[in-house]
Amino acid sequence: MTVPRPAGAAEPTGPESSEPATAAEPTGPELSERATAADTVPAPAVAAAPATAADTVPAPAVAAAPAVSGAPAPRRTFGLAAATALVMGNIIGGGIFALPATVAPYGTISLLAFLVLSVGAVLLALLFGKLARRSPVTGGLYVYPRDAFGEFAGFLSAWSYWTMCWVSIAALAVAVVGYVDVLIPLHGNHVLQALVAMAALWLPAAANFAGTRWVGAVQVVSTILKFVPLLLLATIGLFFVDADNFGPFNASGQSVSGALAASAALLLYSFLGVESAAVSAGEVRDPERTVGRASVLGTLASALVYVLGTIAVFGLVPHDRLVDSGAPFADAVNAITGGGWGGTAIALVAVASITGCLNGWILMAAQMPYAAARDGLFPAPFARLGKGGVPGFGVWACAVLGSLLIALNYTAGPDTTFRVLVLITTFTGCVPYLLSAAAQLYWLARGTREGVRPAGLARDLTVAVLSFGFSFWLIAGAGYAAVYQGVLFLFAGIPVYVWLRGRKDTAQAAA
Repeated sequence: MTVPRPAGAAEPTGPESSEPATAAEPTGPELSERATAADTVPAPAVAAAPATAADTVPAPAVAAAPAVSGAPAPRRTFGLAAATALVMGNIIGGGIFALPATVAPYGTISLLAFLVLSVGAVLLALLFGKLARRSPVTGGLYVYPRDAFGEFAGFLSAWSYWTMCWVSIAALAVAVVGYVDVLIPLHGNHVLQALVAMAALWLPAAANFAGTRWVGAVQVVSTILKFVPLLLLATIGLFFVDADNFGPFNASGQSVSGALAASAALLLYSFLGVESAAVSAGEVRDPERTVGRASVLGTLASALVYVLGTIAVFGLVPHDRLVDSGAPFADAVNAITGGGWGGTAIALVAVASITGCLNGWILMAAQMPYAAARDGLFPAPFARLGKGGVPGFGVWACAVLGSLLIALNYTAGPDTTFRVLVLITTFTGCVPYLLSAAAQLYWLARGTREGVRPAGLARDLTVAVLSFGFSFWLIAGAGYAAVYQGVLFLFAGIPVYVWLRGRKDTAQAAA
């Protein structure tokens, strides 16, 4: 049997925007030749509003999904609370617990970078909310460029995002080691550190095989467990801040703009996950409304905790100690309590937080190639769903690749490993952001002048342009080495696309 495909939306008639247009079945000749009752599902019925270029897209002409024997259709199990928890859980993961020490060498200018990133992340959340109204299906950051620019752009986005996911999973597993060391001293033994990182990766991978319902439940519980203690530190900790601990504004020796861009490139890692609801839209109930709301709510809540929490850490831990800290939040709590019990408590929170984050990211790493595989643009095993609705092969693939990356990089030491992996994810994560922003600009540019509402057009155009510029700025700030390594990861996917596309065209010609 074939995997169900969502129906396309109505052809845009103008670049006005605000409310989602009523969805319509595709009528184009190319799509009508390909679509069958097995390949489509009825379009969701939403409140009628004028069709606009900002809120609708023509249905893309794509090949029918490959047959997947015995694969059940994805079930929409995430409501607003679970979708928001997925966004927050994927954003507030290992990054917030490790990055204050990573960016400390740049000085307090990194706090300014955090504010800039918070604004940029909200812009991206708004962008993905708009795009999800057009394509409320699993694999959003793959679907948006595919619909706008064709299969090759969709593949590059999917491949880059998938690479970012399993590299991020490896980085998160590395980040948990510093906090496990607070609980159980590892004495700098790299073999033990690597084993801890492997365990942190494979435990949530095993949980994913239980299905998306369990993934959503774990995300809600783990988000509450980590959000409340972090919020307490971000508020109570401000009363114990010592201004002398902040250190110099720019300690990097670079120009202010250079230090701001470089620290922002590192800190972007802490905001990866803003797109979680859009990527998982196929599992979200009422995705046209829920995805945008969950993205914005989750991003705003995460940004609040991030900014206040990082200010507290910078003000509680002396700058010279923070630079070399392996568990900066534990050190900050110890500074408040004057003993070791507080650091132990926050270490437990950090381990639970990172494990919960890995739970969500592993699901994300499986869903993007699943969406591409349904179009024949990723190897067919990625399109197979298990009984729980989770792409099982995708979970195995990201866990194995993440494990290999941990093993290969741990010889350089955990601090170096984390920094290198973070910068690689900055590049590979920003490529889908760029392409998604470009897709939104494309749909806006295609609109006609009839019935234009300037306010709606200006709003959507501003969000898309700023999102594109923000992503481009972060790529530039990642540095030559990270861009070089990221490009290698990206180009390694081109032979895969050539092979799959060739086989797909041959099969279509034979049919």
